[in-house]
Order: sequence, then C-alpha cells, then structure tokens
Amino acid sequence: MKRIVKDILLILIGSFIFSIGINYFAIPNRLSEGGVIGITIVTYYLFGWSPGIVNFIVNAVLLGAGYKFFSKRVIYYTIVSILFTSLFLHLTVNWAADINDDTLLAALFAGLAVGLGLGLIFRSGGTSGGSAILARLANQYLGWSIGKGMLIIDIGVIVGSAFIIGQEKAMYTLIAVYVGAKVIDIVVEGASERIAVMIISSSPEEVLEAVTNKMARGLTVLEGRGGYTNTNKEVLYIVLNKQEIVQLKKIIEDIDPSAYVTIHNVHEVFRTGYKGK
Repeated sequence: MKRIVKDILLILIGSFIFSIGINYFAIPNRLSEGGVIGITIVTYYLFGWSPGIVNFIVNAVLLGAGYKFFSKRVIYYTIVSILFTSLFLHLTVNWAADINDDTLLAALFAGLAVGLGLGLIFRSGGTSGGSAILARLANQYLGWSIGKGMLIIDIGVIVGSAFIIGQEKAMYTLIAVYVGAKVIDIVVEGASERIAVMIISSSPEEVLEAVTNKMARGLTVLEGRGGYTNTNKEVLYIVLNKQEIVQLKKIIEDIDPSAYVTIHNVHEVFRTGYKGK
C-alpha cells in the first residue's frame, strides 16, 4: 500500500509539472509539443478547444486500443495519469509566462518541465498515454530508451504542426522536445551514468589486484576460451561510473598495454546497496 501511495503521489506531482510546462511555457509562447499533447495544442490554436478535454478524449481512445499490451498495474497507473494530466491541463489553461522576446528560454523551460513531469510518471510505472504508449512498446520490443522512442514519435507530430505555428516556432519546439527527452532518461534511468567494462588480459591477476587496491572496486572473473587459440582465459568484468574510466584505462595500460577491452553503457544496475561512487 505504501508503494501504491508513493507511485500515485509521483503521478500527481508529475502531472502538475507537465501541465505547467504546457500551459505556462509552451502555449503562451506559441510553441507546440510532440505526440498527443502536440495535437491538443494545435487544436487549441485552431479552435480554442480545452487542452485538458482533448487530451482526455484522445488518450482514452488510444488507451482503449493499446490496453492489451500492458499489465493491469500499468493500465491502472496510466488511467490515473491521464485523469490527472487532463485535470491539471484544464485548471492551468489560463496560466502564462509570456516571454516571446526570448523564445529559446521558453523552449528550454518547457522541455525541462515536460520532461521532468513525464519522467516522474514513467518512474512510477505508468505512462501519460498517447505517444508514451507507443514509446513503451518501442522500449519493450526494440530496446529503445523511452526518451528516444518519444523523440522519434514527437518529431513527426512537430513537422505537421509547423504548418500552424510556423517553421521558426517548430524549430524551437524541437529544442524543447529534445531537452524533454533527455530529462526523461535522467529521471527514469538515473542521473549517474554507468558503464560496463570487459577486460581480456594476459595478466588478469595483476589487473584484478590493481583495480581492487587503487580504485576500491570489485571485479567479476569469468571463465572464457579463445575461439581461435582454443586456450582458456580469465575475463574480468566491472561496472563503474563513467568518470572512473580514465583511471581504469591507465591501470590496464600500465600492466598490459595489449589487453583487449570493451566498454558499453549500462542503463540501470539492480543490486541492493549498489550506489557507485
């Protein structure tokens, strides 16, 4: 029950921040957005329709079409987020920060607020509906990050909205969406980027000892076999923060300059107590 209350609170806060990004920064400066919310903004510009009401109707239809792809928990949380975002969009419709003299500033803050709001919603386990449903599917089946999936979908909507708001405003909108996508990834996946390093060395014990002593880091030793030489090898595996890679490279180069090293990004680490440095 505590977890559910915490998740609902995150959705509530995220929905409000998201609405501020739209009604306080985007609409007053005639910017658009991607996905369903971009469509609701365009209908507001054309017909004066309430963004909250249009957002609710369109998202309800999309959720009805895509509910079978999600667990019951995600569906319930998505329904809650759609209700909250639609409500806050309707209540804050007259809020405005008219800073037309600095559209770039408006775009940056719109992206920051929208990304932070959606990131909190995603972190709770729900979605905001609309393009977020498609982004979740891309994350599950294509391995895209949520931010990347939404960015691709959003660009298509923004290109269409350029005919309403003009090319210049559309380009500023692209900046807002890009910032939002990056903020979503930070909120959902964590601000501290981690990388995984795999080391194949002729002196694995020396590398292991040096990393343990100089970096206070533990390594995992894997048993491997050379495909060409058919000889047994010890493969070292370590996950660390990105800023530590320079120190690790120096240690490896001092011990075994011919070591084979591969590095790749890690989106998230699951282990109780693991925080990194």
